Amino acid sequence: MSQPTDVVLDSAAAYPEINALRAALARRDWPACRTLLDSAGSMERTGLIRAVCEDEGLEGFLRAVLAADPADGAASALLGTHLIDVGWKIRTGARAQYVSREQFAAFHDWLRKAEQVLIDGAAYNPKDPAVWTARITSARGLQLGLAESRRRYDRLTAADPYHLPGQLQLLQMLCPKWDGSWEQVHEFARDAVGAAPAGGPHGVLIAEAHIEHVFDADNRAEMMGYLANEQVRAEIYQAAQRSIWHPGFGRGYGWIEALSSFALLFMLLDDQRAAAATFTAMGNLATRHPWDYLADDVVTQIQQARTWALGGKR
Repeated sequence: MSQPTDVVLDSAAAYPEINALRAALARRDWPACRTLLDSAGSMERTGLIRAVCEDEGLEGFLRAVLAADPADGAASALLGTHLIDVGWKIRTGARAQYVSREQFAAFHDWLRKAEQVLIDGAAYNPKDPAVWTARITSARGLQLGLAESRRRYDRLTAADPYHLPGQLQLLQMLCPKWDGSWEQVHEFARDAVGAAPAGGPHGVLIAEAHIEHVFDADNRAEMMGYLANEQVRAEIYQAAQRSIWHPGFGRGYGWIEALSSFALLFMLLDDQRAAAATFTAMGNLATRHPWDYLADDVVTQIQQARTWALGGKR
């Protein structure tokens, strides 16, 4: 079976609107940015904001935009998300015991700056899902606790009941490595997927819950034991049936993230047929997460998994 020879991790390959927004930001053309963001669906808009938040020069530009119009929700959401991203790069994705005191101090400084922006953004735009998604993220980083994160999530769902970007952020907060438990993680994922319309990408919540659980194991034997559980396996396949294998599944926001997560799970489950179908649907596209849980060299991991899925050897 023929297969792509490269792996493309740039999200703009899956969502071309990202390049248009990047170009408008590079020109510092905020009206063009607003046109693109205002025409996007709710989840797509938050996805676009997260995709372009890494530009190092955004803070000064967006503060000028907000000085001219403090009620600009898109500018608040993008600036807040940018400041969180700056802080998280300093912290890194390492477990807390591997993050230095200096890193934590700088991380929290940037998140507090983000909170100041996002509090104002929420006051002016109380029904902006992108603002509340960012506030769930900052609550996690600042360790404000589950009650506060849930309060912010309730504000999000009042604006958009099935806002996947925010749901993925709360899912992280519910993990034991933050403030929650595995029971809370899986219960939340099941409830959220069951409530969301079938055929969307929301099945990724169940996939991510199991991925987080698997990679929290102390060793490979523990990982494989977890995946051998029939209830776990059944739940993964049921989630795939409701999302990536549903006839209504399309290429809206979250499609490549869902496929990429399920592809990793099918590989871990040693289901070559399901993995092959998923990699075929992905083409040469993929996402860095969750493959970065396997190794830093994400491209090699994906290439090797795809080769096996499409008929090669492990």
